[in-house]
Amino acid sequence: MRIWHQSFTVLDDVPHYRDALHRHLDAHTSAGTTVELHGMRAGTYPSDYPGTHIGHAYLSGLHKEQFVEAALRAQDEGYDAFFIATIPDTAYEEVRTLVDIPVVTFGQTSVLMAGMLGDCVAIVNFIAALEPQLRRNLRSYRLDQLVGPIVQVEAGFTDVMGAYADPEPLIEAFTAAARTAIAAGATVIVPGEGPLNVFLADQGVNRVDDVPVLDSLGTCVRIAELRAHQHRDSGLFPSRVGFYGSQPERGLVDAARAFYGLTPASR
Repeated sequence: MRIWHQSFTVLDDVPHYRDALHRHLDAHTSAGTTVELHGMRAGTYPSDYPGTHIGHAYLSGLHKEQFVEAALRAQDEGYDAFFIATIPDTAYEEVRTLVDIPVVTFGQTSVLMAGMLGDCVAIVNFIAALEPQLRRNLRSYRLDQLVGPIVQVEAGFTDVMGAYADPEPLIEAFTAAARTAIAAGATVIVPGEGPLNVFLADQGVNRVDDVPVLDSLGTCVRIAELRAHQHRDSGLFPSRVGFYGSQPERGLVDAARAFYGLTPASR
Protein backbone atom coordinates (compact mmCIF):
# COMPACT_ATOMS: atom_id res chain seq x y z
CA MET A 1 0.00 0.00 0.00
CA ARG A 2 1.21 3.51 -0.85
CA ILE A 3 -0.01 6.71 0.83
CA TRP A 4 0.74 10.12 -0.69
CA HIS A 5 1.54 12.59 2.09
CA GLN A 6 1.09 16.23 1.00
CA SER A 7 2.61 18.88 3.22
CA PHE A 8 1.96 22.64 3.15
CA THR A 9 5.68 23.08 3.77
CA VAL A 10 8.56 23.14 1.28
CA LEU A 11 10.05 20.05 2.87
CA ASP A 12 13.51 20.35 1.34
CA ASP A 13 13.86 23.74 3.04
CA VAL A 14 13.54 22.08 6.46
CA PRO A 15 15.54 18.82 6.30
CA HIS A 16 15.48 18.23 10.08
CA TYR A 17 11.69 18.27 10.04
CA ARG A 18 11.49 16.24 6.83
CA ASP A 19 13.70 13.50 8.27
CA ALA A 20 11.87 13.48 11.62
CA LEU A 21 8.56 13.30 9.77
CA HIS A 22 9.77 10.38 7.70
CA ARG A 23 10.88 8.45 10.79
CA HIS A 24 7.67 9.21 12.63
CA LEU A 25 5.28 8.16 9.89
CA ASP A 26 7.25 5.01 9.08
CA ALA A 27 6.91 4.00 12.74
CA HIS A 28 3.12 4.23 12.52
CA THR A 29 2.43 2.24 9.37
CA SER A 30 1.73 -1.43 8.97
CA ALA A 31 4.13 -3.81 7.26
CA GLY A 32 3.87 -3.33 3.52
CA THR A 33 2.69 0.30 3.72
CA THR A 34 4.82 3.16 2.43
CA VAL A 35 4.13 6.82 3.16
CA GLU A 36 5.78 8.95 0.48
CA LEU A 37 6.45 12.56 1.48
CA HIS A 38 5.64 15.42 -0.86
CA GLY A 39 6.02 19.12 -0.10
CA MET A 40 5.17 22.36 -1.81
CA ARG A 41 7.25 23.40 -4.81
CA ALA A 42 10.50 25.25 -4.15
CA GLY A 43 9.91 28.98 -4.08
CA THR A 44 6.23 28.73 -3.11
CA TYR A 45 6.68 31.21 -0.26
CA PRO A 46 8.25 34.63 -0.87
CA SER A 47 9.69 34.89 2.64
CA ASP A 48 10.37 32.63 5.61
CA TYR A 49 7.65 30.01 6.03
CA PRO A 50 4.75 30.51 6.33
CA GLY A 51 5.63 33.67 4.52
CA THR A 52 3.20 36.45 3.81
CA HIS A 53 0.48 34.25 2.32
CA ILE A 54 -0.98 32.23 5.15
CA GLY A 55 -3.04 35.03 6.70
CA HIS A 56 -4.79 36.11 3.49
CA ALA A 57 -7.73 34.23 2.00
CA TYR A 58 -6.84 34.77 -1.65
CA LEU A 59 -3.10 34.17 -1.40
CA SER A 60 -3.53 31.14 0.82
CA GLY A 61 -6.22 29.82 -1.51
CA LEU A 62 -3.92 29.95 -4.53
CA HIS A 63 -1.92 27.11 -3.01
CA LYS A 64 -4.92 24.80 -3.24
CA GLU A 65 -3.94 24.05 -6.82
CA GLN A 66 -0.76 22.32 -5.73
CA PHE A 67 -2.90 19.99 -3.61
CA VAL A 68 -5.34 19.38 -6.48
CA GLU A 69 -2.50 18.58 -8.86
CA ALA A 70 -0.94 16.26 -6.28
CA ALA A 71 -4.20 14.38 -5.65
CA LEU A 72 -4.80 13.83 -9.37
CA ARG A 73 -1.25 12.57 -9.75
CA ALA A 74 -1.64 10.30 -6.72
CA GLN A 75 -4.68 8.62 -8.22
CA ASP A 76 -3.15 8.40 -11.70
CA GLU A 77 0.03 6.86 -10.28
CA GLY A 78 -1.79 4.19 -8.31
CA TYR A 79 -1.52 5.46 -4.73
CA ASP A 80 -4.03 3.95 -2.33
CA ALA A 81 -4.81 7.10 -0.31
CA PHE A 82 -4.09 10.83 -0.29
CA PHE A 83 -3.23 12.52 3.00
CA ILE A 84 -3.63 16.31 3.28
CA ALA A 85 -1.14 16.77 6.09
CA THR A 86 -1.91 20.32 7.15
CA ILE A 87 -4.40 21.31 9.83
CA PRO A 88 -6.46 23.76 7.68
CA ASP A 89 -7.21 20.79 5.37
CA THR A 90 -6.21 22.78 2.30
CA ALA A 91 -8.31 21.96 -0.81
CA TYR A 92 -10.16 19.12 0.94
CA GLU A 93 -13.59 20.04 -0.42
CA GLU A 94 -12.22 20.22 -3.95
CA VAL A 95 -9.94 17.20 -3.85
CA ARG A 96 -12.47 14.71 -2.53
CA THR A 97 -14.78 15.50 -5.48
CA LEU A 98 -12.01 14.81 -8.00
CA VAL A 99 -10.55 11.47 -6.91
CA ASP A 100 -12.01 8.18 -5.78
CA ILE A 101 -9.05 7.11 -3.64
CA PRO A 102 -9.58 7.99 0.03
CA VAL A 103 -8.68 11.53 1.08
CA VAL A 104 -7.71 11.89 4.75
CA THR A 105 -7.07 15.27 6.33
CA PHE A 106 -5.10 16.40 9.37
CA GLY A 107 -7.73 18.74 10.83
CA GLN A 108 -10.95 16.78 10.42
CA THR A 109 -9.45 13.40 11.29
CA SER A 110 -7.62 14.73 14.36
CA VAL A 111 -10.73 16.32 15.83
CA LEU A 112 -12.89 13.27 15.13
CA MET A 113 -10.38 10.97 16.82
CA ALA A 114 -9.75 13.38 19.70
CA GLY A 115 -13.48 13.36 20.35
CA MET A 116 -13.11 9.71 21.37
CA LEU A 117 -10.69 10.73 24.13
CA GLY A 118 -12.45 13.75 25.64
CA ASP A 119 -15.51 15.94 25.24
CA CYS A 120 -13.78 19.30 24.71
CA VAL A 121 -11.00 19.38 22.12
CA ALA A 122 -8.40 22.14 22.19
CA ILE A 123 -6.09 22.95 19.32
CA VAL A 124 -2.71 24.20 20.50
CA ASN A 125 -1.16 25.89 17.49
CA PHE A 126 1.80 28.09 16.62
CA ILE A 127 0.36 29.97 13.61
CA ALA A 128 -2.29 32.40 14.85
CA ALA A 129 -3.41 33.29 11.32
CA LEU A 130 -4.85 29.79 10.89
CA GLU A 131 -7.59 30.16 13.51
CA PRO A 132 -10.27 31.71 11.23
CA GLN A 133 -9.76 28.91 8.71
CA LEU A 134 -9.98 26.26 11.42
CA ARG A 135 -13.17 27.72 12.90
CA ARG A 136 -14.84 27.87 9.49
CA ASN A 137 -13.82 24.29 8.69
CA LEU A 138 -15.17 23.07 12.02
CA ARG A 139 -18.54 24.69 11.31
CA SER A 140 -18.59 23.03 7.90
CA TYR A 141 -17.78 19.63 9.45
CA ARG A 142 -20.37 20.26 12.20
CA LEU A 143 -17.62 19.72 14.75
CA ASP A 144 -17.62 23.27 16.09
CA GLN A 145 -19.41 22.26 19.30
CA LEU A 146 -16.72 19.68 20.04
CA VAL A 147 -13.78 22.10 19.74
CA GLY A 148 -13.29 24.68 22.45
CA PRO A 149 -10.16 26.83 22.84
CA ILE A 150 -7.60 27.38 20.10
CA VAL A 151 -4.47 28.52 21.91
CA GLN A 152 -1.20 29.78 20.46
CA VAL A 153 2.17 28.55 21.63
CA GLU A 154 4.60 31.41 22.23
CA ALA A 155 6.85 30.24 19.40
CA GLY A 156 7.17 30.70 15.66
CA PHE A 157 8.03 28.34 12.82
CA THR A 158 11.77 28.92 13.15
CA ASP A 159 11.53 28.25 16.90
CA VAL A 160 9.84 24.91 16.21
CA MET A 161 12.51 23.98 13.66
CA GLY A 162 15.29 24.98 16.06
CA ALA A 163 13.80 22.98 18.91
CA TYR A 164 15.16 19.70 17.54
CA ALA A 165 18.60 20.89 18.73
CA ASP A 166 17.32 22.42 22.00
CA PRO A 167 13.95 20.90 22.94
CA GLU A 168 13.27 22.22 26.44
CA PRO A 169 12.12 25.78 25.60
CA LEU A 170 9.48 24.56 23.15
CA ILE A 171 8.29 21.82 25.51
CA GLU A 172 7.85 24.44 28.21
CA ALA A 173 6.05 26.82 25.83
CA PHE A 174 3.72 24.05 24.65
CA THR A 175 3.00 22.94 28.21
CA ALA A 176 2.12 26.50 29.21
CA ALA A 177 -0.23 26.89 26.24
CA ALA A 178 -1.80 23.50 26.91
CA ARG A 179 -2.46 24.43 30.53
CA THR A 180 -4.16 27.62 29.33
CA ALA A 181 -6.42 25.47 27.17
CA ILE A 182 -7.08 23.05 30.03
CA ALA A 183 -8.04 25.93 32.30
CA ALA A 184 -10.55 26.94 29.61
CA GLY A 185 -12.15 23.49 29.71
CA ALA A 186 -10.12 21.35 27.32
CA THR A 187 -10.09 17.62 28.03
CA VAL A 188 -7.98 16.56 25.02
CA ILE A 189 -5.40 18.44 22.95
CA VAL A 190 -4.62 18.38 19.24
CA PRO A 191 -1.23 19.94 18.42
CA GLY A 192 -1.69 22.26 15.46
CA GLU A 193 0.43 21.67 12.37
CA GLY A 194 2.83 18.86 11.56
CA PRO A 195 6.14 20.30 12.77
CA LEU A 196 4.83 20.77 16.32
CA ASN A 197 3.12 17.37 16.25
CA VAL A 198 6.26 15.54 15.15
CA PHE A 199 8.44 17.40 17.65
CA LEU A 200 6.15 16.50 20.56
CA ALA A 201 5.92 12.87 19.49
CA ASP A 202 9.71 12.68 19.15
CA GLN A 203 10.02 14.01 22.70
CA GLY A 204 7.44 11.56 24.07
CA VAL A 205 4.94 14.28 25.02
CA ASN A 206 1.57 12.51 24.98
CA ARG A 207 -0.04 14.14 28.03
CA VAL A 208 -0.08 17.42 29.86
CA ASP A 209 -1.12 16.71 33.44
CA ASP A 210 -4.12 14.38 33.03
CA VAL A 211 -5.07 15.55 29.52
CA PRO A 212 -4.05 13.46 26.48
CA VAL A 213 -2.18 15.00 23.56
CA LEU A 214 -3.15 13.31 20.30
CA ASP A 215 -0.47 12.28 17.84
CA SER A 216 -2.39 13.61 14.85
CA LEU A 217 -0.04 12.55 12.07
CA GLY A 218 0.42 9.03 13.42
CA THR A 219 -3.36 8.74 13.78
CA CYS A 220 -4.00 10.04 10.27
CA VAL A 221 -1.74 7.54 8.50
CA ARG A 222 -3.47 4.70 10.34
CA ILE A 223 -6.87 6.06 9.28
CA ALA A 224 -5.56 6.39 5.72
CA GLU A 225 -4.64 2.70 5.79
CA LEU A 226 -8.11 1.81 7.10
CA ARG A 227 -9.86 3.91 4.46
CA ALA A 228 -7.66 2.45 1.73
CA HIS A 229 -8.59 -1.09 2.78
CA GLN A 230 -12.27 -0.15 2.78
CA HIS A 231 -11.97 1.35 -0.67
CA ARG A 232 -10.07 -1.63 -2.02
CA ASP A 233 -12.25 -4.29 -0.40
CA SER A 234 -15.73 -2.82 -0.81
CA GLY A 235 -15.39 0.10 -3.20
CA LEU A 236 -16.34 2.63 -0.50
CA PHE A 237 -16.05 6.21 -1.74
CA PRO A 238 -17.47 9.59 -0.70
CA SER A 239 -20.93 10.87 -1.45
CA ARG A 240 -21.34 12.11 -5.02
CA VAL A 241 -24.55 14.01 -4.27
CA GLY A 242 -24.92 17.78 -4.55
CA PHE A 243 -22.53 20.65 -5.24
CA TYR A 244 -19.97 19.57 -2.64
CA GLY A 245 -20.00 15.92 -3.73
CA SER A 246 -20.60 15.86 -7.47
CA GLN A 247 -17.62 14.53 -9.44
CA PRO A 248 -16.87 16.23 -12.77
CA GLU A 249 -15.55 14.20 -15.69
CA ARG A 250 -11.76 14.18 -15.76
CA GLY A 251 -11.71 15.66 -19.25
CA LEU A 252 -13.58 18.72 -18.02
CA VAL A 253 -11.14 19.09 -15.14
CA ASP A 254 -8.06 18.82 -17.37
CA ALA A 255 -9.49 21.30 -19.90
CA ALA A 256 -10.39 23.87 -17.25
CA ARG A 257 -6.98 23.60 -15.60
CA ALA A 258 -5.26 23.97 -18.99
CA PHE A 259 -7.29 27.10 -19.73
CA TYR A 260 -5.91 28.71 -16.57
CA GLY A 261 -2.37 27.61 -17.38
CA LEU A 262 -2.15 25.18 -14.50
CA THR A 263 0.34 22.35 -14.60
CA PRO A 264 -1.35 19.21 -15.92
CA ALA A 265 -1.24 16.18 -13.68
CA SER A 266 0.43 13.11 -15.17
CA ARG A 267 -1.88 10.41 -16.45
